[in-house]
Amino acid sequence: MQLSGLMNSLIILLECLHLPKLSRQWMKYLTRFAQLLTLQNYVGIHIRIGNLSKKQYLNSNTSLYHAIKNAEQNHHALTEEGLRAARHLRNDLEKGGIHLSSEKLDRLNQLTINILQLCREFNENIVTDPGHVDIFPASRIPKKLQHLTKPIYRLPSSSSKISAGLNSNIKEKGLRLVTESNALCSILQLAPDAEVRKLAYMAGNSAPHANLVVLDKLLSARHEFSEIMGYKSYSEFALKGNMASSPEVVLSFLHDMSKMVRPKAEEEFKKILDFKRANSNQSVEDLDPWDEAYFTRMMKSSTHNLDYSVVASYFSLTCCIEGLKVLAESLFGVKFKEIPLGPGESWHPDVLKLSLHHPDEGDLGYLYLDLKSRKGKHPICAHFAIKGGRRISDTEYQLPIVALVCNFSGPNFQSVHLHHSDVETLFHEFGHALHSLLSRTDYQHFSGTRVVLDFAETPSNLLEYYAWDYRVLRKFAKHHSTGDPIPENLVKSLRGAKNMFAATELQRQVFYALVDQTLHMLQPSSVKDTISIVADLKREHTCWKYVEGTCWHAQFSHLVTYGAGYYSYLYAKSFAATIWQKICKDDPLSLDAGSALRSKFLQQGGAKDPTIILDDLVGNSAIRNQNGGIVPDISSLSEEMKL
Repeated sequence: MQLSGLMNSLIILLECLHLPKLSRQWMKYLTRFAQLLTLQNYVGIHIRIGNLSKKQYLNSNTSLYHAIKNAEQNHHALTEEGLRAARHLRNDLEKGGIHLSSEKLDRLNQLTINILQLCREFNENIVTDPGHVDIFPASRIPKKLQHLTKPIYRLPSSSSKISAGLNSNIKEKGLRLVTESNALCSILQLAPDAEVRKLAYMAGNSAPHANLVVLDKLLSARHEFSEIMGYKSYSEFALKGNMASSPEVVLSFLHDMSKMVRPKAEEEFKKILDFKRANSNQSVEDLDPWDEAYFTRMMKSSTHNLDYSVVASYFSLTCCIEGLKVLAESLFGVKFKEIPLGPGESWHPDVLKLSLHHPDEGDLGYLYLDLKSRKGKHPICAHFAIKGGRRISDTEYQLPIVALVCNFSGPNFQSVHLHHSDVETLFHEFGHALHSLLSRTDYQHFSGTRVVLDFAETPSNLLEYYAWDYRVLRKFAKHHSTGDPIPENLVKSLRGAKNMFAATELQRQVFYALVDQTLHMLQPSSVKDTISIVADLKREHTCWKYVEGTCWHAQFSHLVTYGAGYYSYLYAKSFAATIWQKICKDDPLSLDAGSALRSKFLQQGGAKDPTIILDDLVGNSAIRNQNGGIVPDISSLSEEMKL
């Protein structure tokens, strides 16, 4: 138990390095002092403090390894969870190559360092080089979108001077759009000029170009690592121990889902094309990728009479935080209470600290909320486990501490209003937080979200359902000026708009998962290979064409963080659909539903096998065996989406 606590304390420190309180300089200092090299679920855990020799790597400590193996073999004194912890610790060490020769182990440790550096470089490039496009004249971008841009000037061309009768010394004003994700999304949804949308799409999906080389090196390093470990591919290595168990099982699942969703996605594609033709002044033969967001938004608004600014008026950030409290109290009989922060405890004045309290059990854990955007803050929405829960003694339990970090914009906290997609994101991350706060495991190794990768997103996907249910929304979504609850018809319109292109969105997620899985199954020999692989997969598994010259995957950060594991979102989506149908749909805020979710699911963390958890919660309807692995039953999801 002490070893599990030590190793998880190291993981916690690594996670804390990502929290917004740490400046770039402080992060560099910490990295030099304590270089925690971890690729969770992939290569085990390694630690080097200061200038200690490489022999201090945990995956070089054979005495530790043999002690764990001995405890596992002589397990009569261990609880069931203790035996599971010993097995997991051994697997972690073996995934770091502890059982290999010293020569191979040295190469693995060097590859681990290289992989970590390449992952960091990939993510830094996304932030520092999001791409940009210059639009002339400035009038081509609507005024309501010009706050996303910066003015630029150029000397007009000779022809434009003559046609406009301009003085040769007067510069033409244009606008520069930095195509980071939020700005690009707004332009693609709201800019009526198709050429502007095309230019923005091309720029936003062609940067950072340097990541093509970084990705090529990363895939090569991961492949070499896997070969040394005795696997045919990185995907095969990464999936060992997951529910899926092998790339073949994952690909079979993804191909089945691709076939299932194709007819409905094609229907949706044709509807968008027909709408474009009906609303264009010229002949239209096809849809372009930069058309999708623009026309689907128009179709949703017109079909369901949706004004998104009206929707946002019911979702102030203050109301949404109240919604999290209502959800927790209704389901689990617990209350979040705001408590004061100690000196130096907060990394920014916007941060709130809440305690989670049960009337009989006392405090269950602590939650930091850092939800508002600000200059210099990383554009992320994420859950961080600052400290995992664990049994210290028969009478004492180490309470979990977690943080939710989001980027909702507004001049001050009281004026922040969320788009409904932001509400869904907040509830998604809150699902992770509840998993961490309500788990009660003996070992920190299994606390909360520390489960196999293809089960980890299930609570967060389940909580998304609550963001769409009127019975939930009416409890907290109040108009910012009148205080009236959100009308039921408005929620029905939101749900109708969501369902209009649900198959298209699911098809996109299948495509993303196939890109991730395919790249990690192969050994691409050049940057060109990754581009051609992505292009071929898009043509085969989506209704949308690939645009020559783009390299969307150069900014797909999940290739770094979820290497060969992006399919897990679709696993979670399928599991969540079954749990919602079986447990929550009839009365989503009932204590009975909450009791089942807490005792049979959230409380278990990773201390039990997910197949046992699912069977206990919903019976054997959630999973099926396939080619030696476990795949979700997709009937509930298929029924929900009318596929």
